[in-house]
Amino acid sequence: MDLTEQIKQLEADLLELGSLLEKAERKRVQDLLKQEQKKVEKELAAKRQQKEQQARKEADPSAATKAAYTVKITSYAWDQSDKFVKIYLALKDVHKISADNVEVKFTERSFSVLVKDLDGKNHEMTVLNLLYPINEQDSYKKIKTDMVLVMCKKQSTKKWDCLTAVEKQSKEKEKPSFDENADPGEGLMNVLKKIYAEGDDEMKRTINKAWTESQEKKLRGEEMMDY
Repeated sequence: MDLTEQIKQLEADLLELGSLLEKAERKRVQDLLKQEQKKVEKELAAKRQQKEQQARKEADPSAATKAAYTVKITSYAWDQSDKFVKIYLALKDVHKISADNVEVKFTERSFSVLVKDLDGKNHEMTVLNLLYPINEQDSYKKIKTDMVLVMCKKQSTKKWDCLTAVEKQSKEKEKPSFDENADPGEGLMNVLKKIYAEGDDEMKRTINKAWTESQEKKLRGEEMMDY
């Protein structure tokens, strides 16, 4: 069913709902009919807008591309199940444009998104170096209200700690490194120095007091041991 026929059917549904609403006497029935009426009106408006965009493209196929400029999608959220990694891209009114305007391409370790002619702009995002390989044939997109959902099919059910290998490397760099051959006392001293440097006045007083008491005990030969 083409767009023209879909619009005709929705217009007929709207007329019939209006007729039923005039005849309805009970409030609950009226409320249900009004809810359905609003739903059909919203769908009809989206189809009409889609038809207008289609007509403009047919008149000048290059017009949409010429009019739009490209912006990067930098904000996203992600989640996962045993089978999929899901990336959520919030894009207002994306559900109102043609699904053909939303292109998502997958490789084994990446995906890219291009949303064309949305609010006079193209919206683009590319994610490289995914943490683990995905099955590109079974990966796909979903278009929801004001959102594009990218579904990356996992090759295995392994849990992902982060989305990309780059993020993983960045996290690992932030972790403190430990040398098995290093003097444990020296390592402890470095930790204490770091706490002292970053701590507030109360923390510094506490460390100074503990250090002073420890040195006094050593001088008196009363060094404490833990049992």
